[in-house]
Amino acid sequence: MYLVAIAWIYVTLMMAVAEANSPDGTVVGAVFTFLLYGAGPLAIVMYILATPARRRRARQREAAETALREAPGRPKLPGADWAQPGPAAASGMQPDAGRHAAGDPITTEREEP
Repeated sequence: MYLVAIAWIYVTLMMAVAEANSPDGTVVGAVFTFLLYGAGPLAIVMYILATPARRRRARQREAAETALREAPGRPKLPGADWAQPGPAAASGMQPDAGRHAAGDPITTEREEP
C-alpha cells in the first residue's frame, strides 16, 4: 500500500516539476498540480484504506479495557476511576467521589434558629 502511495507522489511531483519548467507553465500551477493531483487525493485514499485498521485497534482497546475492568485483583487503567469507586467513596469520606450530585446542598449563609 505504501509503495503505491510513494509512487503516486513521485509521479505527481514529476508532473509539477515538468509544469514549472515548461515555457507555458508557472510555479503556482505546479504547486496546484501537486496538491490537487497528488497530495489531496492520496491523503483521502490513505485515510479510507486505513479505516479497517483503526476500527480493529479501537475494538482491541475496548476489549482490553473490558477485560481489565471485569478481572478481579487486576489494577485499573489510568483515568478509569469511574468504573469502580474506591474505598474512600464507599466510606463517604469524599462526597463527590461517586460523581453524583450531593443530596444535601451546602448553604452559603448560616440560618439562626
